[in-house]
Amino acid sequence: MRDLMGMMGKMQELQGRMEKMQAELETTEVTGSAGGGLVSITLTAKGALKKISIDPSLLKSAEKEIVEDLISAAHADARAKAERAMEEKMRELTGGLPLPPGLKLF
Repeated sequence: MRDLMGMMGKMQELQGRMEKMQAELETTEVTGSAGGGLVSITLTAKGALKKISIDPSLLKSAEKEIVEDLISAAHADARAKAERAMEEKMRELTGGLPLPPGLKLF
């Protein structure tokens, strides 16, 4: 019975740490870029778009398709960085506990 109480306590502690991590992910920002920095996108680690920056040299009607492609590439770069930030926070949270592959806790 004591083991069960201890486990319940650890689960509550883990839940508290998860809630703290979720709040940190809301404020953690990552920036992805494309075209040698001509386009950059800033996201929260949870994927919310915060900012798009486009170099003025790209703002020509003939460059529209290139700009759209660069925005897409910068977004993909930022999303990959956001996923790495979440994975890092999760490793910190779980203390390296082995979790089943593909388990998403958030």
